[in-house]
Amino acid sequence: MPIILTPITRRQFLRGSLASGSIAMMTSHALADVGSDHVGVDSNRLALLADTHVSADPNRVYPGTKWPDSPVRESEHESVHIANCLIQTVKRVIALKPQPAHLIINGDCTFGRGSEAEYEQFLKLVEPLRFAGITVHVTIGNHDNRQNLWKLIPWLKEEHMGVQANVIELSHADLILLDSGNGVLGNEQLNWLVSQLDARPHKPALIFSHFNPYPNRGVRPIHGMRDGASLLKILAQRKHAKAYFYGHTHEWQHDQRDHLQLINQPAVSYYFGKGHANGWVDMKLTAMSADLELNCINRDHPQHGDRRQVPLKKL
Repeated sequence: MPIILTPITRRQFLRGSLASGSIAMMTSHALADVGSDHVGVDSNRLALLADTHVSADPNRVYPGTKWPDSPVRESEHESVHIANCLIQTVKRVIALKPQPAHLIINGDCTFGRGSEAEYEQFLKLVEPLRFAGITVHVTIGNHDNRQNLWKLIPWLKEEHMGVQANVIELSHADLILLDSGNGVLGNEQLNWLVSQLDARPHKPALIFSHFNPYPNRGVRPIHGMRDGASLLKILAQRKHAKAYFYGHTHEWQHDQRDHLQLINQPAVSYYFGKGHANGWVDMKLTAMSADLELNCINRDHPQHGDRRQVPLKKL
C-alpha cells in the first residue's frame, strides 16, 4: 500500500518537530500559517501533487530547463527554489476552505535517488499537512528509494507485494495507487489492479502512478513505462476506469482515449520547458465528475486556474 502520513495532534506535531529541529528551518513559515482554528474538511476533495524533488540541501536552486539537447538558450534557463515550491504548495493547500481530506504525491518525492537526508527534509516540509489533519499518500517514482522511504516514515503500513499499492475508497470513486517506480508495474501488480477493478465494476475508479504510460508528446522526450501498453489495455476494457493520473514528465497535459482520460500532472518543483507551469491540482469529486483545477506556483502564470473535468457518471 502507499505510504500514508496520518493526521496528528498539535502536541504530537510540536513534540516531533522540536525533537528534529524542524521548527528552526523553513517549515516554520508554513507552521505559522497553519494556526489552531478548525476548518471544515471535505472528504471528496483532494490535492494532487507530483515530482516534489526535495533535496537534502534546503537551499537548492535548480534550472529544470537545462537538459541535454534543450532548446532553451544558455542565457535563458529558468531556475526554481525547490523547497520553496513545496512550502508554498503546503501553505496554500492548508488554506483551502473546506480543506481536502487527502493529498497524494504521485512519485519522485526527492531530487536525487532517495537518500535518508532527502527524506528527512521531505518529511519536515510535509509535516504541517499532518498537523492540519490532511492525510498524505505517497506513490513511488524513479527518484525514490523504497527502503529509505519506508524507514524514514514511521506511519507506513505494510507494503503489498513488496511495492506501494493501495485503494482509497471514497464515496464517489475509488482511487487506486500503483507503484511504477522502476519504470514497470509487473504482472503481479497488473493482476492485482484487475482484481481491484473487477471487485467494484459499478464504481468509478481513478488510477494513479508515477510513470507516463506511453512516450510523452511534450517538450522533453521521455519514454513511458515499459508495460504501459498492458496497463492501458486493462483500463480500456473497463468502462468504470475513468482516468489515469501520472507525473514524471513535469508537464500539465490532458489526453483522452475513448472513455479513459489521461491526466499528466505538473511538477511541484522544476519544469523542463521555458515558461512552463509548475504547481499542483485541486480535485473535487461529485457523483457526476472529478473537477480539476490547476494551481500554479506563480499565480500570474497564464495556465493558473486551468480546469479539466473527468466524467464519472455512466453514459
